[in-house]
This record gives sequence, structure tokens and C-alpha cells, in this order.
Amino acid sequence: MNNRPTTLRIKAASTPVASLTAALLGILVVQSPAFAQGAAEPQATQPRTPQAGATQIPAPQGQAPQAAITDEKLKAFAVAYLQVDKVRQDYTQKIGTTTDAAAKQKLQNEANQQMIKAVETSPGMSLNDYKTIITAAQSDPTVARKVQENLQKSPTAAD
Repeated sequence: MNNRPTTLRIKAASTPVASLTAALLGILVVQSPAFAQGAAEPQATQPRTPQAGATQIPAPQGQAPQAAITDEKLKAFAVAYLQVDKVRQDYTQKIGTTTDAAAKQKLQNEANQQMIKAVETSPGMSLNDYKTIITAAQSDPTVARKVQENLQKSPTAAD
């Protein structure tokens, strides 16, 4: 078995959820060594009771139920996501033109740090909120639709 770290190659996504997942992967690699090795934990299913202006999401296994995702959080997520995607695009190009393995690894590490910084410096968004919304969008079509709507409305989408 090869013990070298797995290199993530992010390609253009064909669906909004796949694109969201791709943007999150770089962040999770830095934050969770187990995820980088392919060991993702299953989600616990919780009953959903949507509230006005918010979407209830299931809690990850072993954690208390998550608070509803507000429209404000979804708007903040859209801004953060677009910034993360810009970093991803910039570094994907740089990594693609680099032939040295050590230089590629250094660029991947820089990209991960820049993606984290993009999330943490986005108003109204934390890294935990970002991960929560990504996870919810993967498992809940309503959240995925709301995320997509906010991405299209985001002022940074025109940049």
C-alpha cells in the first residue's frame, strides 16, 4: 500500500453541489487528516422541521443538533464560496504549470491556507459555518437550491 498523501485534483464541476464539494475539499484536507486519507464519517439523520427564513439541517454523528441555517448565513456563505473558488482557480492554474513535485505540494499547502483565510475573513462566516453549509447542501436539495440562488445573487459573482 502506498502511504504517500493523496493529491486532490479539482476539475470543473458539472453540478453546483459538486462544485461546492470541490471548494471544500482543500479546506478539509488541512483541517482533517482523516478526511484527507478518505475516512469520512457518516451523517446521522435528524428530523427536519423548516422554519421561516431558515433551513434545519441534520447534526453530524455524535454532535448536538445544528441551528437552522439563516438566509444571512447563506448570503455570507455565497460571498465566502466565491472567494474560495477564486483562490482554487488561481492555484489550480499555478499547480498545473508546475512540474516539480515539492513545488506542487508547496502550492497546494498555500492554496489550502488561502482558502481558509478567504472563509475566515468573509463577514458573517466562520470555517465551521462554511463546512456546515457545504455538508447540508450535499444532503439536502433545499439547502443546495438556496445556496445556488445566493451564489447567483452575490455581488462578487459579477467579478
